[in-house]
Amino acid sequence: MLHGTARAWRSKLDQRLKPLGLSQAKWRTLLHLSLAGEPITQAEIASRLEIEEPTLVTLLHRLERGGWVARKNSAHDRRCKTVHLGRRATRVISEITAAANKLRGELLADVSSAELRTCMRVLERVRDKAEEKSTNGRGNGRRMASRNGKH
Repeated sequence: MLHGTARAWRSKLDQRLKPLGLSQAKWRTLLHLSLAGEPITQAEIASRLEIEEPTLVTLLHRLERGGWVARKNSAHDRRCKTVHLGRRATRVISEITAAANKLRGELLADVSSAELRTCMRVLERVRDKAEEKSTNGRGNGRRMASRNGKH
């Protein structure tokens, strides 16, 4: 149910962002870069998007050719490249965010605040349980930090 809901939600947003020339792969990458607040490495982006680095490299080539991103050598590690939002991307990030916020409002319009709070609590508990580090197949009670503090 959770996977299907997330897939349907992304698909709906994808339809709304197509007129901007953004595929789901592009807008998700740009959004993750924007949410990071600073340039991040290709490995970090791949991890956040839950894709393999070779797949990401191909996507970044296309984004770079289109002026959406720029890759630069890392100041901290010459073996790494950091990815920076290009001018073209910074102009559309607000449109991506506005479309996402509008869609969120539409999809949650018939959900009460109490229902949403309950849903968020349940999802937090499931996520926390899934992220427990395990020792010998059993959780040890420690939880991994939540990603970006978002649910």
